[in-house]
Amino acid sequence: MPLLRRAGSFLGGAAACLLILGASLPMSATHAAERTIVTLGTATPGGGFPAYGEAFAGVVNEATTALKIVPTNTKGSTENVPLLEEGKLDIALVQGEVAMEALGGIGRAPADLRVITAMYATPGMFVVRADSPYRSIGDLKGKRVVFGARGSGLGILARYALDGIGLDRDKDFDAVFLDRAGDGPPMVISGKAAALWGGGSGWPGFVAMAKAPGGARFIVPDAGEITRILAKHPFLKRLVVPKGSFPGQDAEITSVGSWSLVLARPSLPDDVAYALAKALKAGEAKIAQRLPQAAETTAANTIAAVAPERLHPGVARYYREIGLLR
Repeated sequence: MPLLRRAGSFLGGAAACLLILGASLPMSATHAAERTIVTLGTATPGGGFPAYGEAFAGVVNEATTALKIVPTNTKGSTENVPLLEEGKLDIALVQGEVAMEALGGIGRAPADLRVITAMYATPGMFVVRADSPYRSIGDLKGKRVVFGARGSGLGILARYALDGIGLDRDKDFDAVFLDRAGDGPPMVISGKAAALWGGGSGWPGFVAMAKAPGGARFIVPDAGEITRILAKHPFLKRLVVPKGSFPGQDAEITSVGSWSLVLARPSLPDDVAYALAKALKAGEAKIAQRLPQAAETTAANTIAAVAPERLHPGVARYYREIGLLR
């Protein structure tokens, strides 16, 4: 069955029109306006992934006449992986810890998925109101904390980070999980929750909190806690959020996290992956203009963040052509 027909429940509006035009043809041989349609799974509205997906699609669609990227909302990283495996998405955004578990076969069989590009580094942080009495992760123990949307990989990052300092995300906090990522900031701003967990220097939840009346403050592991986390979970990395990344942030913030990735379904044709890599390389400056944190979406960062054998063969072929891989 053609992929677009099977992925139809995830598409709407203009995407549905593309679906109707292409449903009778094989997926990545499906063309609308002479472009190959590529479905991109993101996450729930109001989070960082949908914003990134729009920037990604805009840049690729502008850079090449070969492809048409169609972003579609999903429940997030933990749903995107099985949707890719089932061929219901062509490519999808997947948070680092979810990707690590899937590709490494942790708690499941290894996923036969390949990397299109590294997106951006995702340092995990708590955000509270500026007038909050909470100053450390320990202060939040037992409090109502929003850990993001159900299915989001950010919740997995929280589980690993907290485990590294001897805390259980689900037992040591009154943990809240949302249907929509965008519902988190209002809960903290209104006092219905003590803190919101999220990740990334441009994450919309952090931006909303920082711009709220009264402002916001970030809580991260201290230096000793970071050392403990990295010792127990060495796949995590020490990451820095530069000064001024958010309104009122007058110093850099150091935390732990990983690189989020764009992954591809097992059968995505090499020529499609090649065209994606080429378009992204051509659009590196433009994607940064569309979304500041997407400035980290570069071929060089992908080579640094991802083992070569994890790259899609079409991406690896392009990287060899431009001298980034031997």
